[in-house]
Amino acid sequence: MTRPVIVHDRARQFLRDAAEWWAQNRSAQQAEQWFDGFVDGLDQLADTAEQCPLAAEDEAFPFEVRELHYGLGHHATHRALFTIKPDMVYVFVIRHAAQHDVAPDEL
Repeated sequence: MTRPVIVHDRARQFLRDAAEWWAQNRSAQQAEQWFDGFVDGLDQLADTAEQCPLAAEDEAFPFEVRELHYGLGHHATHRALFTIKPDMVYVFVIRHAAQHDVAPDEL
C-alpha cells in the first residue's frame, strides 16, 4: 500500500548535518551520494515500509517501531526509525548505527 512518507524535522536535520560533516571531513562526492541514496530509501518506504524489520526499541514504545538501514557499500552505517500509520509512514529519528537505542523520553 502506498502512503506518503513524512520525515520529522529533527531527522531531516540529522541527514543534512551528517552529509555536511562527511563533505567537510571526507568526500563531498560521497556525502552527496550518501544523502541522495538515503533520501531515496526514505521515499521508497511509501511502498516498502512493511518489509522493514522491527527495531530493537519496538517494545519500549506504545506503537510499532520499524527501522530502515542505510549506508554506502555493504555496511549499514545509519538507521531511520519510523512507524506506519493508516495514512502515512512517519520517520521520527535517524541515528548512526553505533548510537544507543532510542528511548521514548528522547523524542
